[in-house]
Amino acid sequence: MQELLTVFRFGPFELRPQTRELFKGKTKLKLRPQPFHILEVMLEHPGEVVTREKLRALLWSAGTNVDFEQGLNASIKELRGVLSDSASEPRYVETLPKLGYRIMVPVKVQEPQSARASLPQPKGAAVEDRGLEQISSGWPHRLMVLRRWRAILGIFVVLIVALAGYFQWSRGRELQRLAGGRMMLAVLPFDNLTGDSGQDYFSDGLTEEMISQLGSLDPQRLGVIARTSVMHYRHSQKPLEQIGTELGVQYVLEGSVRRDADKVRVSAQLIQVKDQSHLWAQQYDRELIGVLALQGEIARAIADQIQLTIGGPKRTLAAIQPALSPGAYDAYDLYLKGRYFWNKRTIQGFEKAVECFQQATAKDPTYARAYAGLADSYALMSTYNIAPQNEFMPKARSAALRALQLDEQLAEAHTSLALIEENYEWDWRNAEKEFRRAIQLDPNYATAHHWYAEYLAFEGRFDEAFSEIDRARRLDPLSLIIAADDGAILYFSRQYDRAIERFRGTLDMEPNFSRARLIIYAYVQEGRFADALSEIDRWRRIDDTPWTWAAEAYVRGRAGEQKKARQALTKFEEANRERQLDSVPILIVVYSGMNEKDKAFKLLQKALSMRPNALTAIKVDPIYDPLRDDPRFQELLRQVGLAQ
Repeated sequence: MQELLTVFRFGPFELRPQTRELFKGKTKLKLRPQPFHILEVMLEHPGEVVTREKLRALLWSAGTNVDFEQGLNASIKELRGVLSDSASEPRYVETLPKLGYRIMVPVKVQEPQSARASLPQPKGAAVEDRGLEQISSGWPHRLMVLRRWRAILGIFVVLIVALAGYFQWSRGRELQRLAGGRMMLAVLPFDNLTGDSGQDYFSDGLTEEMISQLGSLDPQRLGVIARTSVMHYRHSQKPLEQIGTELGVQYVLEGSVRRDADKVRVSAQLIQVKDQSHLWAQQYDRELIGVLALQGEIARAIADQIQLTIGGPKRTLAAIQPALSPGAYDAYDLYLKGRYFWNKRTIQGFEKAVECFQQATAKDPTYARAYAGLADSYALMSTYNIAPQNEFMPKARSAALRALQLDEQLAEAHTSLALIEENYEWDWRNAEKEFRRAIQLDPNYATAHHWYAEYLAFEGRFDEAFSEIDRARRLDPLSLIIAADDGAILYFSRQYDRAIERFRGTLDMEPNFSRARLIIYAYVQEGRFADALSEIDRWRRIDDTPWTWAAEAYVRGRAGEQKKARQALTKFEEANRERQLDSVPILIVVYSGMNEKDKAFKLLQKALSMRPNALTAIKVDPIYDPLRDDPRFQELLRQVGLAQ
């Protein structure tokens, strides 16, 4: 059968411009749009120098000289990496300093047959089209041949339509079989083609928005992988098949964003992982102020393609188009920046996020998502012990309630409020109601499943907790915090060997991930004190904070080494004079490990008024086991709302 696409072949590589694919043999290589187009231009002019000016005119907007230089250099570097080429000893791409670039190897071009037939052939040129008979100049003969080919073409079209229908039907049958008919899609990070890393927040924000939009289409049949996991594949060269396996998805949406002055260009394509087939592709040029509506437009186009595959009633997507107000775009832009900083999960990140969300609410006081972002920021600033709960949790609650007043259907706001009710108010019944409401509104919101799993574990409802954390992991399979909290739930349920395995897996992905430090306490419960101390030493080399000495005091106390425990406690107190960590929750753990119950209970009573996050786990955390047989402990459980 004839090929219908132009193909460029050079060395062991094959480039297909229409489908934006690059192969080495049978292996598909991942190449971002900008370096792909640079390669395409060079292949269209084999042996010729493609000047930097020509590339700028073709692929970059005018007036962006700095962005162009950075973008071009980065694109050439990425292209050489994909081709396994070298700038010092090039085999494929030659650099002509200050001039341009040139393909160094022969290029074979295979045009579509229809295109070749229309091109004027040089005198004496060989006819490349196989299977075509030489046609005489006689008109009757030409007419007979034309009719013959018209009949053949008609049969060919009927076959194509029949085959397309069959493959559409069979594809739908197979995908409905997967996971009970529920398919999974990953929105890979949209490439930032501006060449300015300061615009990463915009491309990342568009990625997150598309995840949110697509996740709301048909949650019962379409799951969308969360942002935390897909961001692992920014600039990744992994084949789509491998990405699909790692994320457990059947579809991938990938795209790029170019932002210039007051305009934006978004390219997107939907790919089926199994056979790398391109189901849909589109490029959009819009004014920046229209980018919110554009997301809905892209989501609807993708939804139509997916709906063709999974069948069933067509969904109405009008709800995903946000209403615009005069300050809507400015507020939206600030919201994207806020989420960008919030996702860093650092002190500086939270502070910048709060600033951006506050500015967004000032630009558009009706923007509910900006208030939800503000609530999330304040809540995690307290949860991460950046500030006392009493300082930021009331602000978090006020922001969450304002978000819900503006949009009662906002799952993020219900999730934020649930966390506040659990960690600060200790209103466990209302917290569960809010978690359930959030999941009902958005079953694809991984954070809701994650935090609800923690809630269930704190109440000792471990079967339900494992079910929820499994849902969170399927939606966000590469999330470090979800993996670590899966280990925490195993630890709380006294499955120490499995908890250690989960924490170790998290540390293999990120050796400095602080939540996985719970592995120390799991080692203690297993009686593996040497392993616990070895892990503390490793953390001390990473960041010698007062906490490491407190952890050592706890381990030494549980090991019966009281003298060494007191020495470590002294070092903690000395180190903390400078760092000024909140010592109350830390010392509760230390005195529990050293079996100094009176001191531990005194601090626990003090903690009740401070409401530290640590008290939410008091019912199930093995750290408190030495205190559980004391009548004072049951009174504490009652005050926290966790009494039997």
